[in-house]
Amino acid sequence: MDSETVWKADAVALADRVSALLTVVRSAEAEIGSLLVEIESRGVMELFGYRSVARLFEHLADVPKSAAETVVKRARALTPGHNLDGTPIPAVAPATGTAALDGRLSNPMIDTIVGALTQVPPEHRDDAERDLLTFAEDAGHKQVAALGARIVAHLDPDGTEPDEAEPATPTRELSLRRRRSGVWELNGRFDDETGTRTSALLDSLAQRRTTDEGPDLRSPQERYGDAFSDAINLALNTPDLPMQAGERAHVMIAVSLEDLKSGVGRAILGDTGTISAAEARIHACDCKLIPAVLGEKSEPLDLGRQSRLVTTGIRRALYLRDRGCAFPGCHRPPRHCQGHHIRHWADGGPTELGNLVLMCAHHHRLLHRSGWQVRIAADGLPEFLPPVFLDRRRKPRRNNLHQPLPFAA
Repeated sequence: MDSETVWKADAVALADRVSALLTVVRSAEAEIGSLLVEIESRGVMELFGYRSVARLFEHLADVPKSAAETVVKRARALTPGHNLDGTPIPAVAPATGTAALDGRLSNPMIDTIVGALTQVPPEHRDDAERDLLTFAEDAGHKQVAALGARIVAHLDPDGTEPDEAEPATPTRELSLRRRRSGVWELNGRFDDETGTRTSALLDSLAQRRTTDEGPDLRSPQERYGDAFSDAINLALNTPDLPMQAGERAHVMIAVSLEDLKSGVGRAILGDTGTISAAEARIHACDCKLIPAVLGEKSEPLDLGRQSRLVTTGIRRALYLRDRGCAFPGCHRPPRHCQGHHIRHWADGGPTELGNLVLMCAHHHRLLHRSGWQVRIAADGLPEFLPPVFLDRRRKPRRNNLHQPLPFAA
């Protein structure tokens, strides 16, 4: 016999031994459960002085309280018992209890069957339990759960009768805090409706990007983080956002004009945060600016009038011309985009259609930080020049995913 045959035989023997031991362990656990039900029926206080059989098992087995309660709950569902006055307590799944004593069922399988049977009317439980046990012989607990759901749906197609009482206030809790490292932590709990709508929103924004810059290698967590940031941008840009102290919600960025022009240095973000001057240049492409003159002790000496760099009329013209993010291969619609100055305003670039292009937040940052360049071609449409490492010829590229207006010339 060659070595491969010996190895296969040893593997089978090892698997058989594990299966045999699992049968012993499962059978023992089921028997322990039946004994706990018997103790409860006789009176755990009278026999052992404990207030509950779960407390007794917690100490006997040296397990956490929650684990002991789970064992007792499972045992009650599998084993018939009786109250101290002798009245019987029927089991939810007695046939499952018998199979458990034989060591044929894992705890997840038992919990799956019991969970399904608790939703089945008592007059149909015997047939349903028989079908579930038969299916469990060749299927895993997840497949048995699916069968249980189909059985419940068949027996009760209309579902639970709706509660006509006033609906309870939905659970919505959220906490947001900034750590010293500058990283913000978000934690919350939401009702099912809010969670479902949030999931749908983030799913739509977290799709993998398919552009000329290569495959999207972001992890699911990174894609959802970027999607959350995009959702915040969308909310801040909506005209229906409530006012704060007479102004639209905003974040103040303080940076010197010299650092803003050079992109070198730091800027103050809000009350406590900091960003690079290069990041401030990105935000300055499409924001409201209030030039201020500060004294030696940073006291305001002169505050200029605020001016919107990209006006409503120009923004609408950008929407009509670019139809979305103009970066090659990007599918983001106009509402997800910002106005980018081709020649930065700090360098004397004008705020006019011929010096602006619509870009989503991701490609806006990419343009500021990479070798990509954008220009307006002779036909008045934006085109992008890739970095040399992508194309030595730097052949211009355009986004052909957004359909032009049907009545355009």
